[in-house]
Amino acid sequence: MNKKIKKRLLYLLLGLVLLTCFFYFQNNSIVTTQYDFSSDKVPQNFNGYKLVQLSDLHSKSFENNQSELVKKVKKVKPDLIVFTGDLIDSDRYNEKTSLTLMEKLVQIAPVYYVTGNHEWWSGKFNSLEDKLKDTGVQVMRNTVEEIIIGNDKIQIIGIDDPEKVNESDAERDIAEEDITNAIKGLEEGVNFKILLSHRPELLSLYAQYEFDVVFSGHAHGGQVRIPFVGGLVAPNQGVFPEYSSGMYDVDKTTMIVNRGLGNSIIPLRVFNRPEIVVVALKRVNNQ
Repeated sequence: MNKKIKKRLLYLLLGLVLLTCFFYFQNNSIVTTQYDFSSDKVPQNFNGYKLVQLSDLHSKSFENNQSELVKKVKKVKPDLIVFTGDLIDSDRYNEKTSLTLMEKLVQIAPVYYVTGNHEWWSGKFNSLEDKLKDTGVQVMRNTVEEIIIGNDKIQIIGIDDPEKVNESDAERDIAEEDITNAIKGLEEGVNFKILLSHRPELLSLYAQYEFDVVFSGHAHGGQVRIPFVGGLVAPNQGVFPEYSSGMYDVDKTTMIVNRGLGNSIIPLRVFNRPEIVVVALKRVNNQ
């Protein structure tokens, strides 16, 4: 073998090693993204209240017993943790890694959870739901919960992913029916409302009901993120999705889309690291 061929093979090997390291980093190195949500509707006692949002784990594991992910969440010192669906993956169902994460999270802060499409695709959600409840997770299924600090309250509404009905053409109608059923439990006089819903593409619907903050996932950040352009492709949104990552405002509603933690049909992330979202509520006093 002459020197020229040896050099080419060496470069090829080096390139493969670097590419492997790049993809490993992109898919396993967790980034924490922080936002402030400022409004005069934030109650005084909730000024500085900190929420952590996780989404789309798809049964992925971050080190032994989810230690890396748990360490990063614990560092934030959240008051509340919300999980917006696809805790498991329907094709690679492994509830042990998912439940391990939840067992660790409930020791940090209260955990509120809504389903994603993969929970329903798996056909195993009924048993998973029981295990989540036994773990101490607040499973929200078209329900409302109040968070109380002193004399102040905020309300959290959580709805099922519409895939539960398996009628994709009617997803908006199913989500609207679930919202309508859920808000029957709203207490009058509580002005600040948070919605947990897996699907970001339904933002216009959420805005109709004037939720203050919506937490969503599902889009996986567009899977491949193109610098200065955004996400490449997302389920239910197609190519160059409108809602793939970050904060979006429609009328009086702000939606925060988490890029998620794991992968599903597309096995790799590019320029799109797994994400923990942190949102701090800030009260603005209008004079």
